[in-house]
Amino acid sequence: MSDLTRRQVLKFGAVGAGGALLPLPWTAAARADSAAPPQVLAAGDLALWYDEPAGTDWLRALPIGNGRLGAMVFGNVDTERLQLNEDTVWAGGPHDPSNPRGQAALAEIRRLVFANQWTQAQDLINQTMMGNPGGQLAYQTVGNLRLAFPSGGASQYDRQLDLTTATTSVTYVVNGVRHQREVFASAPDQVIAMRLTADRTGSITFTATFDSPQRTSVSSPDGSTIALDGVSGNQEGVTGAVRFLALANATVSGGTVTSSGGTLRVTNANSVTLLVSIGSSYVNYRNVSGDYQGIARWHLTAARASSYDQLRSRHVADYQALFGRVSLDLGRTSAADQPTDVRIAQHNNVSDPQFSALLFQFGRYLLISSSRPGTQPANLQGIWNDSLTPAWDSKYTINANLPMNYWPANTTNLAECHSPVFDMIRDLSVSGARTAQVQYGAGGWVTHHNTDAWRATAVVDGAFWGMWQTGGAWLATMIWDHYLFNGDIEFLRANYPAMRGAAQFFLDTLVTEPTLGYLVTNPSNSPELSHHSNASVCAGPTMDNQILRDLFDGCARASEVLNVDSTFRTQVRAARDRLAPMKVGSRGNIMEWLYDWVETERTHRHVSHLYGLAPSNQITRRGTPQLFEAARRTLELRGDDGTGWSLAWKINFWARMEEGNRAHDLIRYLATPARLAPNMFDLHPPFQIDGNFGATAGIAEMLLHSHNGELHILPALPAAWPNGRVSGLRARGGHTVGITWTGGQATEILVRADRTGAVRLRGRLFTANHAVVDTTDGTPARTTRIETDLVELTVQAGRTYRASGSVATTPTLEQSFTNVSTTNDTNTGAGNFDGGGATLSAQALAQAGVTPGSTVSRNGVNFRWPNVAPGGADNAIASGQAISVTGTGRTLNFLLTGTYGAVSGTAAVVYADGTRQTFTLSTPDWYGGPHAGGTAAIVTAYQNRPGNQRQNVAACIYQVGVAIQSKPVARVELPNISAGPATNVPTMHVFAIAIGS
Repeated sequence: MSDLTRRQVLKFGAVGAGGALLPLPWTAAARADSAAPPQVLAAGDLALWYDEPAGTDWLRALPIGNGRLGAMVFGNVDTERLQLNEDTVWAGGPHDPSNPRGQAALAEIRRLVFANQWTQAQDLINQTMMGNPGGQLAYQTVGNLRLAFPSGGASQYDRQLDLTTATTSVTYVVNGVRHQREVFASAPDQVIAMRLTADRTGSITFTATFDSPQRTSVSSPDGSTIALDGVSGNQEGVTGAVRFLALANATVSGGTVTSSGGTLRVTNANSVTLLVSIGSSYVNYRNVSGDYQGIARWHLTAARASSYDQLRSRHVADYQALFGRVSLDLGRTSAADQPTDVRIAQHNNVSDPQFSALLFQFGRYLLISSSRPGTQPANLQGIWNDSLTPAWDSKYTINANLPMNYWPANTTNLAECHSPVFDMIRDLSVSGARTAQVQYGAGGWVTHHNTDAWRATAVVDGAFWGMWQTGGAWLATMIWDHYLFNGDIEFLRANYPAMRGAAQFFLDTLVTEPTLGYLVTNPSNSPELSHHSNASVCAGPTMDNQILRDLFDGCARASEVLNVDSTFRTQVRAARDRLAPMKVGSRGNIMEWLYDWVETERTHRHVSHLYGLAPSNQITRRGTPQLFEAARRTLELRGDDGTGWSLAWKINFWARMEEGNRAHDLIRYLATPARLAPNMFDLHPPFQIDGNFGATAGIAEMLLHSHNGELHILPALPAAWPNGRVSGLRARGGHTVGITWTGGQATEILVRADRTGAVRLRGRLFTANHAVVDTTDGTPARTTRIETDLVELTVQAGRTYRASGSVATTPTLEQSFTNVSTTNDTNTGAGNFDGGGATLSAQALAQAGVTPGSTVSRNGVNFRWPNVAPGGADNAIASGQAISVTGTGRTLNFLLTGTYGAVSGTAAVVYADGTRQTFTLSTPDWYGGPHAGGTAAIVTAYQNRPGNQRQNVAACIYQVGVAIQSKPVARVELPNISAGPATNVPTMHVFAIAIGS
C-alpha cells in the first residue's frame, strides 16, 4: 500500500481522516474440506488463522502490541519480518504552532460568516488562523527486524493470532523438520519475545538484521545482540528530535550465536529465544531528553533474567486479566472452518455469526494491545505503522476517529485502557490554553480537529477541514461519561479541571447569532462537509451545539458531585439554555446547520449531526420521539454505504435506533474486502483502526444500552443471532451485565452492582412471568414494575442479581434427572448422605449459608441447590442415568463428592446435533476437607439428624468443570459407578449441575 503524505491527500481532495480513497481490492477462495486447526478450536474460534504467509503485504501481517511496543509479524518461511513501532517515535519535536495573527482577524471572520460570505471567511482563516506549521507531524516506524533462514519448500503451513493469549504463531515443515515460531509483546516485561523451536535437534539456523527508513546506524553491542540507533524524521519544517534504540538479543539452546557488524547469526540451535527492546527519548510533549539507550538496555537485561516460559506466563496472565472479562458466543457454523481471509471474502454470502464475535473480540484485542496506562493513546492506526509518511500522518483526528477509538473501552470492560486519553486531555488543556489565549483571546483551552504527540492544538490542514472548535470539548465530555461507568470520585476530581477549562473557553467565545438569538460557535464547521459550494465554515452547526450541551451538563453535574464552583455551574447552565435546539428540517431530517440547508454531498461519510443519537443520548426513542424519527430519516438520506469508520459509526446509530437487522446489515457491509483487510484491519481505505473499535462498540450497543438511565437488554438483537450468550459487559451506573438468550429472547440476565441503589431493567423478558433473585442467598429481589417491559430493581453493592423467565435457566436436581437414584436408605452413620435426615442441603449446609432452593456460585458458575425439606433426598448418585439439562456454554459443571475414596467414571455430553463427547468425571472423597484433584466448593461440618448420635466431621463438596464445545447441549449421561448407597461401596453423589460460559 502506498504512503500518502498530507499534501498528497490534499491533492485527492480528502484531507482529514474522513477523506475517501478508492479501495484496494483483494479476494480469497474457499478451501474444500477446510477445518479450523485444533489450536483455533481450543481458543473457542477466537483466533485469526491462515494457511499462507503474509509475503510482502503488510495488511496480511498480524499485529501484536503491549500498548507501547508494536510489531507486525509476517510469518514468512524464508525471511521473517517484524515491522516495529514504539508509540512515541513521531516526526519532529516539541513546538508551539499557535498563530498570534488569529485573534486580530477573528472579529472580521465572524462578520463574514454572519453575512453569509463563507468562502471569504475561509480565505481569511487560511491567511491568519492556520497553525505554524500548517500541518501536524506524523507517527513513524522504528524499522524492521528481519530473520533470514535457509531456503526450502515448506508444507503443512499454519499461521495464527490467538486472541485469548495475544500470541502469534507460525508452523511449517521444511525438509522433514517441523519448525515453529511464537511471538508476543509483553506489557509486564516491556519486550517483544520470539521463541523458535524445531522437532529435530540442531535445525535452527538464521541471521538477523535491523533496517529502517529512518536516519539510523546498526551495531553489535555484544556477541549475542544487535542494535539500531536512530532519530525520527523531519516534517513540516520541524526537525526530528526523538532518539530511539532498538536491541535484539538471542539466547540459544544448542548450537551457537554470534553478533558482529550489526548481524546476528544463530547456527544449528535446538531452540532460540529472541528478545526485542526499544527505548525512546520522548518524555512528554515538551521534553525529548529521555535516556533512550538506558531504557532499551534496562528492559532487555531484566527480561533476559527470566526464561521464555516465565515471560510468556506473565504476559498471558496480564493480558487475560483484561481480555477475559468479556465473553461473547453467537453460535458457530461451518463458515468458521475457513481461513480468516476467506471468511471476510465470503461473509456476505454465508451464515457466519461467529465472525461477529471474532470482530468484536478483535477490537478489544487491538485496544488492549495499543493503549495501556502510561502509554500514548491509540492513534489512527493504533500503534502499527510501517511508514514515515502514513496516510493522514497516523495522528489523532478528533472530529470522529480518536473518540471512536475509545467507545468500547467502558462498555467492553477495558476501563484501564481508557487512561491514556485522559492523560492526553490533561496535556491538551495546557497546550490548548496557549492556543485559546493567542488565537482567540480567551481563557480555558481549545483543540481543533487534529492533534499529535506534540499536543498541537491549532487549526491545521486548511479552513475547510480544520476550522472546527469543539475537538477539545468532545474529548472533555468523555471524562464525565467515564465517571458514569466507574463512579470514581477521585478520578472525577483529578480530571474536572480539564472539563472546566474546556467549558470556560466557550463561555468566553460563544457569540450571539444576530437573527436567531442563539449562542453559537463562530467560526466552525460540520465536519468535513460543505453546506454550499466549497464552503464548510459556518456558525453554530448542530454537532457543536450537541457537544457543548453535553460538556456544559457534565461540568454542572460534576461540580455538584464535587461540591465546587457553584457560580460556574450557574454560568454553564445558563449558556446551555441559550444553545440552539435540534430542529427537524423540510425533508423530515435532523438539520445539520442552524438553517435548513441541503448538504452538497448527500451520502457524505460524516453524519456529525447525529452525535446526539450516538455517542450522546440527546435523541432517544422514548424521550424525544420526534427527533428520533428525524434521526431515522437522516440515516436513510445519508445511506448505508461509507468508508470503514463511517460504517462502524452507523452500526452504533442503528443499534441506538433499536433496529438490530439494520445494524447487522452494516456489519455485513463492513466485513468485505473493500472495508476489511485480510488481517481484519479496518480499511478507510487505507487502514484506519477506528473502524475496528467502532464495530466492537456497535456490537456491544446491539446487546446492551445504558445511555438513557436504564439497562435495556438486547435492544437491537438481529435475527442472525437467534441464540447466544454474553458476559462482562459494563453499563453506566456501575453494573456488569451478562445475558443468555434463545430464539431471540433473553432467558437469563445477570447484573452485578458496583453501588447500592436502584437500577431499571428494560426487556421483553419482563413482559411475562419472571423472577429476579439475589444469587448470594437465592432470595427474591425487590422489584417494581414501571412499564410493561421495564422494572426497577433495588440492588446492593457487590451482589449479583439473576432475572429469568418462569422456567429456571439453572435446573434444580429434581428438574434435571431422569431415572433418578437417590440416597434414601436408613443408614445414619456419619458421612452418609442419605434421605433420612442426614441431609447436607437442609441441615448442616445451612450453617454455611446454603438453604434449600438457593443458588450457589462457584468459580463463576451458578448452581441451584436441591429444594428439599429436611429428611428428603438431597442428591442423586451416579448410576448411569441421564441429565436432561440444556444450554450452550464452554464448561459443564458439577457440585458433587465421593464416598469411600475418590471415585471416577466415564460420562458423556450429548449435543443437540447428535454428536457425543466422552469425558472422565471424577471427584475426591468428602471426608476431611478439600483434597487434590477438585476445587473445593463448600466445606462444612457434617451433622447427623436430630435424635440420633451427632458427629461433627468436615465434609467437602466439590465444583468440577469439564470443557465442552460451545454448541447446544441436549443431555448429559453420568457414569455408572454404583447401583445404590451402601456401606464401604464407592459412590458418586451429585448435588447440582450447570452449564457455564
